[in-house]
Amino acid sequence: MRPIITLLTDFGTADGYVAEMKGVLLSTVPEATVVDLSHDIPAQDVECARLAVARYWRRFPAGTVHVIVVDPGVGSARAPLAVSSDGRFLVGPDNGVLSPSLLAGGSRAVALPVPATAAPTFHGRDVFAPAAAQLALGAPLDGLGALLLEPVIRRTPEARRAKDGSVIGEIIAIDRFGNAISNLIAPRGGRVEIAGRTMPIMRTYADAPVGELVALVGSSGFVEVAQRDGHAARALGVMRGAPVTLRAPRA
Repeated sequence: MRPIITLLTDFGTADGYVAEMKGVLLSTVPEATVVDLSHDIPAQDVECARLAVARYWRRFPAGTVHVIVVDPGVGSARAPLAVSSDGRFLVGPDNGVLSPSLLAGGSRAVALPVPATAAPTFHGRDVFAPAAAQLALGAPLDGLGALLLEPVIRRTPEARRAKDGSVIGEIIAIDRFGNAISNLIAPRGGRVEIAGRTMPIMRTYADAPVGELVALVGSSGFVEVAQRDGHAARALGVMRGAPVTLRAPRA
């Protein structure tokens, strides 16, 4: 099978940065399939990128090399990282963006050396892409750098149970549809309270009339609040970090 290398960045596509990385990758591994996952991560938004990585990194075949470049600390003391986890490889900065793979059992991480010729502002091209190419060619992880025992790990905040039995969480992401995604899990349904509004958890978006708010369990397993054919976060005036409460279904 042809090697698969994926790219997730906050570069956009107007300035040629993504093209430079692809040039490095395909010059070294011309037979690779390079998959653009997204270049629209909000600039320097490590948390948004982490959540995106959590959604997709295991969905690709074993042997896939994922390159993630959302790197506000580029050129600083933060380490460039390569990770082997669950049969896949991930390459990117040690700022928590690779946390989903690092939390999996049996993962290994190495700190990549930075060549003297690397631009201090563009490790995506000069450090991460070359390392990803070597992994795609079959190079062993341990041959790329020194073992890193304590990489930076970011976790989704945990919801907490209140004295009245409700569960209090927060909005952890707002997607491009305006859906406000929380850290709440509701295996038995219930009611959601957010920004002074209360709504029952329904099965899907179409269960609400056009323009109405609806709570449901999204594809990631977390409770989210949507507006049928609208933008829930804007309608509610909420941003990431806004509190949200889950209450049990009415008897």
